[in-house]
Amino acid sequence: MTRRKGELSPGMVDRDWPHQVALPAERMMGDGHKIIREFCRALSLCHRGHTVQRDDRTYNVFCFADPLHADLFRERFGWEPFDPKDRGRGREWHLWRIS
Repeated sequence: MTRRKGELSPGMVDRDWPHQVALPAERMMGDGHKIIREFCRALSLCHRGHTVQRDDRTYNVFCFADPLHADLFRERFGWEPFDPKDRGRGREWHLWRIS
């Protein structure tokens, strides 16, 4: 896979926005996406997130530079912290491994 010049790599996101929260993808349906993006407007949210899968369920992962912003997001929308170390490797990069 190639990246365009200046595009953030997954490693850069994990390093610079290490405070990550996983939210079930269905929460993004309908107006959910607009509500979440509006809430995050003043927060340190990375413009690039990613998805992971666990137990046949897909999660959107929101990445924050500031741990307080990740906590605010979790308080508002729920769900759980995501540790980038729990992401699969290689061809299983998209899987959320339970540590």
